[in-house]
Amino acid sequence: MTSRTVTLLDVARAAGVSKSTVSDALQGSGRVAEATRDRVRAVAEELGYRPNSAARRLRRASTGAVGLHLPATATRLDYYMNLAFGAVERAQEDGLDMVLLAPFGAAGGRIASRVDGLLVIDPEPGDSAVPGLLDAGVPVVTGERYLGPATGPSGAVVCDNAASLTALLDHVTERGARRPALLAPSGSSAWATALRATAGSWGRAHGVAVTLRTVPFAATPAEAEAATRALLAADPAVDAVICAPDGSAPGVLRAAAALGRKVGASSACGTTSASGASGASGASRASDRNGRTGEGGRSEGGGPGRPGGTDAAAGPVGAGLLVASCVDGTATRGAEPPVTAVDLRPAAYGRACAELLCDILADRAAPDTVRRHSWSLETRASTGSPG
Repeated sequence: MTSRTVTLLDVARAAGVSKSTVSDALQGSGRVAEATRDRVRAVAEELGYRPNSAARRLRRASTGAVGLHLPATATRLDYYMNLAFGAVERAQEDGLDMVLLAPFGAAGGRIASRVDGLLVIDPEPGDSAVPGLLDAGVPVVTGERYLGPATGPSGAVVCDNAASLTALLDHVTERGARRPALLAPSGSSAWATALRATAGSWGRAHGVAVTLRTVPFAATPAEAEAATRALLAADPAVDAVICAPDGSAPGVLRAAAALGRKVGASSACGTTSASGASGASGASRASDRNGRTGEGGRSEGGGPGRPGGTDAAAGPVGAGLLVASCVDGTATRGAEPPVTAVDLRPAAYGRACAELLCDILADRAAPDTVRRHSWSLETRASTGSPG
């Protein structure tokens, strides 16, 4: 028996239940015991049953499609392309097509007539299209929370972005960094806002001045290189640069090479990769000596490399520099040296967003559901870890 010939009745007979029970179990509707639902789905998968999408759309008066809205910069970022592929793959498992929406395309009302639901990824309060999409009259799931004033989404999938940057900052200080800096993303998305806020709160909690430089949300390697050159020229004592935008890390490495800064913890300022916790405590002592940490993690006193500081000559040519990224991808893995980064698992994230939307559409999840997505820290040679 092939998937073309398997019917609901075939599944019902094999599972020993009624045809209506099979229909309810597969659609996630009706009052079907969980054990029965699982058995029916297992039998359907074993037999190779595939729903008749056209018939199903007629029964529920649906379009059989969901929309995907990405930031305007998404087309040149590896992260969003992987996310989109994951979302498409998961939607197809529920028999739904994925429609990629133009960044400045149709208004929410017109979109709602063509899709059953919407995925809105990294919604910016400043994105004029987002309020209309959230108020389109169909279920909406956001990838990360929406911080704007419009109607809230039906659900969200979120990452702990504060925890991921904290892990990076902890890692570089354990590797010997005493003066970390963050190339922070501009904009008001939940991701950008969390990173900037965390740099300040982490710095205050650890007594370590975290220097902030704001760069475009989707900064190119050239923009990251220029920002890093300016950063290290203004404060040569900076011994670790964490870059936020996807794909920008090679620019930081180019700036380091041009300035004669050796990348990797083995040459970090005043320490080696074996110093671990002593490097973090040294950072705290340095901050105590040179000035208290002020708002946003910037030093308010005369810190190293600043007027009035005790170590204005720190960070000479040949001094060490640790480099890390808030987003892993082809650019970080293929760099020389490979760059330590947070793997946000974008394809799995896209799947998770599409799965929540599918579950809401099929009444398998309640509106206002928020699910968490996990990340991992991939340590590599740019911070003195094996590649």
